[in-house]
Amino acid sequence: MTSIIPARTAPSRSRPVPRPTGSAARTVPGPLAPRARLLPSLAAVYRAQLSRARVARIPLLFVATFQSVGIMVLMRGVVDGGAEARAVVAGSSVLVVAFVALNLLAQYFGQLRAGGGLDHYATLPVPPAAVVLGAAGAYASFTVPGTVFTAITGSVLFQLPMTHLWVLVAVIPLSGAALAGLGAALGLLAPRQELATLLGQLGMSAALLLGVLPADRLPEPVGWARDLLPSTYGVEALARSFDASPDWGMIGLFLAVCAVVGVLSLALATWAYRRAAVR
Repeated sequence: MTSIIPARTAPSRSRPVPRPTGSAARTVPGPLAPRARLLPSLAAVYRAQLSRARVARIPLLFVATFQSVGIMVLMRGVVDGGAEARAVVAGSSVLVVAFVALNLLAQYFGQLRAGGGLDHYATLPVPPAAVVLGAAGAYASFTVPGTVFTAITGSVLFQLPMTHLWVLVAVIPLSGAALAGLGAALGLLAPRQELATLLGQLGMSAALLLGVLPADRLPEPVGWARDLLPSTYGVEALARSFDASPDWGMIGLFLAVCAVVGVLSLALATWAYRRAAVR
């Protein structure tokens, strides 16, 4: 039986499928994902770091608080009151921030660099500043309970007024930012993990010696080193808040200097992160 369908319209399995030529043959790339913004990325990194470090850092925070309270108890037998007592309480309170934000953050970033953890963050579509600020903020958040407890305990121990302890609302984040930025920079710039740990411990020791001891008891060259320490300005602001009539102008000046130092130290840490991530 002869088919009545024309040969040119009959389907054929061997007939080649026509392909587009010219510009139609080019593959059109799909649109790229939008660039991650700083604030959402910062919030995501902060929550991740906070939940990740919560279990491991709480015992260390207890150690930092116990250490600061023990220093005040020891100094109670040497210092009776006055400006020296205010310096001891303020320095011991900010020391909790230094232990966590400076010492532990230097160890964390040193371990992250040595273990290749920076490669993981480098593949994420987040700005480098979000990684540094998120980790620094998470570590600084752990210092709030210990710092408040140390300040209240020291006020009771040395019979200082607690009327203006609300200054801690500004002292903790500003001192934490300055010390966390410095700790992150030390951990990222150190060539080895052991050296990052050593630098973090030396920084905390400097905060202990130069922050707790009264400034007028220190030799002049040591006083210059004290002025270079980021936590000094937070200590001075908190110490002056214990006065019967605080000089709010000087307190505001010390807090402003602490804020500037915090911005500079976090900028240094961001640069150190970019430098370490590309290596």
